Amino acid sequence: QVQLVESGGGSVQAEGSLRLSCSASGVTITEYSLAWFRQAPGKEREGVAALSKGGKYPTSYKDSVQGRFTISRDSDKNILVLQMNDLKPEDTAIYTCAATRGVSNSLYAFAYSFWGQGTQVTVSS
Repeated sequence: QVQLVESGGGSVQAEGSLRLSCSASGVTITEYSLAWFRQAPGKEREGVAALSKGGKYPTSYKDSVQGRFTISRDSDKNILVLQMNDLKPEDTAIYTCAATRGVSNSLYAFAYSFWGQGTQVTVSS
C-alpha cells in the first residue's frame, strides 16, 4: 500500500526558509513521478513543483515559486523534498505531496494517483 507522509511545515517570517519532506512507504520513489501541491484557505488546490520519473521531462514549477523553491528526491532515504526559500505571505497554505506511476511533470492534480495528508506552512509579514 502506498503511503505518503509530509513533514517540515511550520510558521516562518517572510523571507525565511522551510524544507518540506515527503516520506514514502510502499513506494520506491525513483519509480514514480512526484509533485508538490498546495491549497490556501478559500482557494483551489494548485501545483507547485513536479519531478518526472527518470528525469524524462524537465522539472516544472509554478511561475510564482520559480527561483525560490526547489523540488528534489533523496533516493537513499526514499523521500521527496521541497526546499522553499524567500518565503512570502502568499505561500501560506497546506502543502501536499503526490505521486503517480506514470511519466509526468504535470502540475495538474488529475495526473496523480496517490496523495499525502498535507503539512501546514504559514508565512507572516
